[in-house]
Amino acid sequence: MTDFREILRLKSLGFSERNIAISCPCSRNTVSKVLKRAIELKLSWPLSEELTNSALNALFYPKESSSIPQKRLPNLDYIHKELLKQGVNKKLLWTEYLEECRLCNGEPLMYSRFCYYIQQDEQKRRATMHINRKPGEQVEVDWAGDLAQIIDPDTGEIIDAHIFVGVMTYS
Repeated sequence: MTDFREILRLKSLGFSERNIAISCPCSRNTVSKVLKRAIELKLSWPLSEELTNSALNALFYPKESSSIPQKRLPNLDYIHKELLKQGVNKKLLWTEYLEECRLCNGEPLMYSRFCYYIQQDEQKRRATMHINRKPGEQVEVDWAGDLAQIIDPDTGEIIDAHIFVGVMTYS
């Protein structure tokens, strides 16, 4: 955020717009706009303590803060529970989210932003720990996915098969 207070303070000390821009990491055009807006609003240094940078931002740019449309955020707890179920994916949940927004006249997020919020929520929930192992010392095993079906070529019988996965560490 632009440091409006510092810009006005440095201007009152006689600094040039170029030097203010260097001191407050922002462009010279931003400094110029802030100073012009301060003159329009008849603001000068020293400012009262109530005029924080946030308050000055709302004062200088009232349209920007109110014109940003509020998007309806997804229910991340519900999404987390649903993603644990088999056959449920983010695309399906996004479609449900779009339908919910349409019914409530809310503005939905695009799919990429929807996935971003889910990813941020997963990062908060994720608990990880590094386990030191020597290469090839252990094998990690698990059953993978749903049951697979194999057709016996001789009899045509359909046989359910479990997929077993074993991976050596560091492989």
